[in-house]
Amino acid sequence: MISEIQTQVYAGRVKDKETLMLSSSGGAFTVLSDFFLEKGDAVVANVYNYQTNTSEFRSIQNKSERDAARGSKYMQSKPGEIFCEAYQWLMLNPERKLLFVGMGCQADGFRKYAEMRNIRNRVFIVDIICHGSPSPKLWKEYTESLEKRKGKITYLTFKDKRNGWKSPTAFVKINGKEVSISDYVRLFYNRCALRPSCHECPYTTTERRTDLTIGDFWHIEETIPKFYDPNGNSLFLIHTDRGEQLFNSIKDDLDYCQSDTKQCWQKNLESPTPVSEHRQEFWKDYQREGIEFIMRKYGRLHFKTRVKNKIVKIILVAGGGGITSDCISCYADYSERRAA
Repeated sequence: MISEIQTQVYAGRVKDKETLMLSSSGGAFTVLSDFFLEKGDAVVANVYNYQTNTSEFRSIQNKSERDAARGSKYMQSKPGEIFCEAYQWLMLNPERKLLFVGMGCQADGFRKYAEMRNIRNRVFIVDIICHGSPSPKLWKEYTESLEKRKGKITYLTFKDKRNGWKSPTAFVKINGKEVSISDYVRLFYNRCALRPSCHECPYTTTERRTDLTIGDFWHIEETIPKFYDPNGNSLFLIHTDRGEQLFNSIKDDLDYCQSDTKQCWQKNLESPTPVSEHRQEFWKDYQREGIEFIMRKYGRLHFKTRVKNKIVKIILVAGGGGITSDCISCYADYSERRAA
């Protein structure tokens, strides 16, 4: 019998530095999946398919397959028949356990399925803090346009940490060369393309019915500055006694400290991502003009932002010089008006 507990909060990151750099945040998924794979258990997670340029759930049996599942994916994933496949695997392996990792809606869907199939005591369910899921058609057309112009995509990352965890680099590799996909990332974060259901998401809370919730521990440099690491920090929210058992099983592989729901606060733990005021205009533009037009219109930085970013880089290189962010904003406003 699995019992819900008062939510426990931890900040953590994997001790192994190579694994930390290969992870989107603090390596929580790698540590959790290692615990199961090393015992011969299975992991169900989201993997990117380079043949179809889609994100889909797969049953993972080894670390090589798991490594392909690491990393954030800013697109809707396809569950397919994975619930049934997970059930069948458990029936064929009656002594084994299974870890399921997905977004809040996907993980809670699997929880309900596991309860219905009477396998809840054999599965550990982990959900991921989610900004929202954009239309899969947009990503499909975006990659088709990219491959038509440049060649086949062979590698994808949305959060390369060469510039640190707080300044991730998004790119694909085509013919061995890195090609930026920052325009798509901007489209993702400007909220125009998210599914309508994401704006009414019931899973944007610290209280959930999964065993564990993981994600980036944003603002940790302000709330727990002594624990902050510029290379990545994960948040763990423990909801059940089963989740507590799981965290205790992996904590020796982590640097961690206890926290609380105030320190770990972030928008998508309180409310769904709001609807963009440009949503209707965006979809009209897309239907009339197509993918390349909306990427130019909605995926590019405004002039003011480009100026601000350039000034920040100059200041960082020069060591500051006493210039404040207010000065940068004033200069950027002036530059934009002058250019107009």
